[in-house]
Amino acid sequence: MTARKPRGPKLLDAIRLSADGLGKILGDLEARVLEAVWSLGAPVPARAVHEVIVRDHEVALLTVVTVLNKLVAKHILSRRKQRDLLHYSANLTPEAFREYASRRLIEGVIDFAPARLAASFVDVLAERDPTQLDELARLVQEAKTRRG
Repeated sequence: MTARKPRGPKLLDAIRLSADGLGKILGDLEARVLEAVWSLGAPVPARAVHEVIVRDHEVALLTVVTVLNKLVAKHILSRRKQRDLLHYSANLTPEAFREYASRRLIEGVIDFAPARLAASFVDVLAERDPTQLDELARLVQEAKTRRG
């Protein structure tokens, strides 16, 4: 039996551990572009996205257009023509995207080291944010209850 292909955005099969935030699963500029689209809220033309990005990162408008179109090809963004301009919008909210990406990441990691995954996750969580251990315990109990 072959594994079912996930529905949703197409993400890289590799993660960049040294990158920050969404840059771990998208390219750095793709992450900046997606964050800009989210921050603008409504379907927006490429120029509006470019104006947000150039505040902190010098990049050409054409480069932003190229990245926007790559994110459309990956099903992360959608584009529609409005008033003779292409407007871009995110297919998922930031929360829904992070949930989807997190799940895909865990699915990939489980294939790498299933026997050590849970222990490593608990160890890292205890080091970084011990208060989340109680939340993890609650989620584990909830999952056990759902499964009967």
